[in-house]
Amino acid sequence: MVRPIRVTVVGLGYVGLPLAVALARHFETTGLDIDRQRVAELKAGHDRTGEIEHERLAASALRFASQPDQCEPCDFYIVTVPTPIDAVNRPDLRLVEAASRTVGALLPAAVATGLAPVVVYESTVYPGVTEDICAPLLEDASGLTCGTDFFVAYSPERINPGDREHTVERITKVVAGQNLEVLEQVAAVYEAVTSGGVFRASSIKAAEAAKVIENAQRDINIAFMNEIAQIFAKLDLSVWDVLAAARTKWNFLPFSPGLVGGHCIGIDPYYLAHRAEALGHDPRVILAGRGVNDGMAGWVADRLHGALDRKPGRVLVLGLTFKENVPDLRNSKVADVVARLASLGHAVTVHDPHADSGEAEHEYGLRLIPELPQDTFDLVFLAVPHREYLATGSGPLRALVAPGGILADLRGALGSDADWTL
Repeated sequence: MVRPIRVTVVGLGYVGLPLAVALARHFETTGLDIDRQRVAELKAGHDRTGEIEHERLAASALRFASQPDQCEPCDFYIVTVPTPIDAVNRPDLRLVEAASRTVGALLPAAVATGLAPVVVYESTVYPGVTEDICAPLLEDASGLTCGTDFFVAYSPERINPGDREHTVERITKVVAGQNLEVLEQVAAVYEAVTSGGVFRASSIKAAEAAKVIENAQRDINIAFMNEIAQIFAKLDLSVWDVLAAARTKWNFLPFSPGLVGGHCIGIDPYYLAHRAEALGHDPRVILAGRGVNDGMAGWVADRLHGALDRKPGRVLVLGLTFKENVPDLRNSKVADVVARLASLGHAVTVHDPHADSGEAEHEYGLRLIPELPQDTFDLVFLAVPHREYLATGSGPLRALVAPGGILADLRGALGSDADWTL
């Protein structure tokens, strides 16, 4: 009888949980997360990220663990922890380093049972992190030798929060291994999960690099859109009108202006820029794009302030998450708009039907109102076009605007019904 393959997924956030649930359909899978509350919620069938429905989670064979010693020896350990940036936009690898030490401590038990375990990293990093930083940490924690006792691999995550089309079961997975045998082992695991196929990268560094340029490319293209929005505003031109005309050309790229937040596009370019600078290269294009996008929140707030004749007023901001219809508040640039408006003297109220109020207060010092108010405001700003705001048209939003006030729409979701847009 063939022994079943065992997998442990380390980190059960937006990336790890969907992957672990998908893996559990084919392999004996354990999801490990040190957040005990998160694990308790998942055991009860609740995913606070909204990525996995209650019914699907309850029916999954996935096992949960909040302590490393609850994990059995495994063939594969897949690390899916976040890789943020610090206060000065440098890569913060502390979580992936801690996860490496945790996995490293588990490796001796796996090797003792005759396994040659593979540690797969899905966390976004710059080229070289897996082999030059993580592998030595695994060796230090385990007392074993990488490439002999255990092996490393890389398969960049491609999760898009709230996207029900490009799920882990449907997308093409890029995989890379320390050698050809490991590459094929990892490829076989992911081929069992996704119908989108597997692309075998030439090296781990190539796979790491592919991930960071995917998001850096989007960041640069959005930066161009944000810059032309600022230019056209000086010409009293609607950027949406310009884009509607330009998009009739067959090869015009369909990017749009807006706030670039979240845990990927607004962060990953800094990883590539950091590595470039360490190599003595000045990443001018990458950092120029980041500069434009990081400054967009302040520019939007100043324009809203100008729309109110530069007079402080009562402002209602609708939406705080980094994108529509998800609860993810990480790196929300709407919070920067709110902070700038408050610094200009405006009394700002914030509502979001998807965001967790406790997280909003912890991360940004913002208290969300639980329901849409009954009174009116000088400015109602639709920052994030959640489905709840658009379900009944612009009428309910217009009713929140005081006489002579402004209904503003960042993303053009209301069309001509808005008084102000980019």
